[in-house]
Amino acid sequence: MAGYLDQYGEGHEQRSKRARYLYIGLGVAALLILFGLDLVPRPLNPLFAVYSRILTLKHKAAVQQFVSLVQKNDYPAAYAMWGCTDAKPCRDYPYAKFLEDWGPKSSTPQIASFDIQRRQICGTGVIVTVDINGNRQVRFWLEGNEMTIGYSPWTVCPDR
Repeated sequence: MAGYLDQYGEGHEQRSKRARYLYIGLGVAALLILFGLDLVPRPLNPLFAVYSRILTLKHKAAVQQFVSLVQKNDYPAAYAMWGCTDAKPCRDYPYAKFLEDWGPKSSTPQIASFDIQRRQICGTGVIVTVDINGNRQVRFWLEGNEMTIGYSPWTVCPDR
């Protein structure tokens, strides 16, 4: 016959384990909520860094495609990525100006190498900073889901 106090304290150990897991879970949930709601400044927020890298992958791919089109001298297709065509040129960026910036008579007529240095989410778009040939830095603005390319009006996002 088992003694009256033989099982004394066994329930307490299980309760303390459950309490410990509950506190750890609540702490992790609180951190996720703080980081997820952007209540922690972005430079200190590791979740935002990972999230923004994943979120801007398609923007990086669009800029890589644009630069590769310019490298292949396919200027009409590159101009189309700006949301413009020969038939319907952009009002503020005609094809002749595009060729001045990116064509054979531009400041960097041949793009030998390029490096995407930074991608920054800014409001409804993304600023992508590209180093071209190691001597020219260009900041592109890609608007939302349209993925049209343009020059960024800012060096860094103004809401920071």
